[in-house]
Amino acid sequence: MNSSEMSAGNLSQTYRLASEMFNTLFAEIGKVIVGQQEYVEQMIIAMLCNGHALVESNPGLGKTLTISTIAKVMDLRFSRIQCTPDLMPADITGTNIIEEHGGVKSFKFQAGPVFANIVLADEINRASPKTQSAMLEAMQEKQITVANDTYVLDKPFFILATQNPIEMEGTFPLPEAQLDRFLLKILLDYPTYEQELSIVNRYTKMDTPQVRKVMNKSTLLDLQKLTTEVPISDQLKSRAVKIVLATRQSSEHIEYGASPRASIGLIMAAKARALIKGRNYVSEEDIEVMAYPILRHRIGLSFESERRGITADQMIKGILSQVK
Repeated sequence: MNSSEMSAGNLSQTYRLASEMFNTLFAEIGKVIVGQQEYVEQMIIAMLCNGHALVESNPGLGKTLTISTIAKVMDLRFSRIQCTPDLMPADITGTNIIEEHGGVKSFKFQAGPVFANIVLADEINRASPKTQSAMLEAMQEKQITVANDTYVLDKPFFILATQNPIEMEGTFPLPEAQLDRFLLKILLDYPTYEQELSIVNRYTKMDTPQVRKVMNKSTLLDLQKLTTEVPISDQLKSRAVKIVLATRQSSEHIEYGASPRASIGLIMAAKARALIKGRNYVSEEDIEVMAYPILRHRIGLSFESERRGITADQMIKGILSQVK
């Protein structure tokens, strides 16, 4: 049996076990994280699509705990970068240091925190544009360049960046070109009364919840391959493209629309959601649900819309109702 036949066999086995694996994965994460099913699901979707996610939420809602728990359950290397205005590109990519052995000095590359499978960039809009651009290369090219040397990052590679919508003073808003590099923009809201009561009961005891590893790196890479193979009808593919095109039509509410990257992302995210839901086809619901996190950061609202309190999600809802 050659390597391609072995690979096909592994993929076939992963496909048969996919539904069970996702159920176990979400159950393990649920031991630590209360509620937030949609948030967790969308992060897994971004990982299945080999993309990155931007999360906007108020402080204290468990973003770090959630992503570190996902890393533990998937047996992936995790690192966290606290973004500040004085953070330099070398602080995240790494730098060359001088070592001396037997009187001979030489340069040795010391890898930074970006060399992990899952990287949390906390409050990314507090980092300077220079540092943000260094992270951009890592996100898009899956590599970093230091002193003319290029270092390829390990696969899978996923960045979860967070933004705090409350405190915007002294921040550096991400430019549209960099926002477009994020596959999804996820909005995380406060928990309900019942969920918060459950959180209090769970984390005011001596024993903290523990999780077990239910997946590994190679399995996730296989699931990424399977995601691309999920069938989608020409009709739904056409609707996804028309939804993205509708964001570019002249409107008093929208200054600029989404790029073709959004069309690719919408179809891929719909495929990933179908796989998570245990279906071997993309449904119309997959397209409609994923349109919001795919498009909300790719639509530029006009000043008049923002003044009137119109949100990107409201515009997306209107576009979905128009494009049938």
